[in-house]
Amino acid sequence: MRQRRRESVESRINTAINQVLSRTGVTSLTVVLVVIPLTMAGGEVLHDFSLALLLGVLIGTYSSVFVAGPLLTRWTSLGHPLSRS
Repeated sequence: MRQRRRESVESRINTAINQVLSRTGVTSLTVVLVVIPLTMAGGEVLHDFSLALLLGVLIGTYSSVFVAGPLLTRWTSLGHPLSRS
């Protein structure tokens, strides 16, 4: 944050999302590749659990990229201390 004080908050948030995007995608893909066979080949008890896990990973990945950035941008535009740094 100290190195990028002259940049706008939106620019800092965009940079942060771009840096995290590849790691988030690879982690989510790895989890999905393990959970899909668990959903298909697991027993009745594991089926519901793995389906919930799969939905959680997909929704979590989506929200990390497409919800958190705009929400933080809006939050800082309303006068949060991050916008003053």
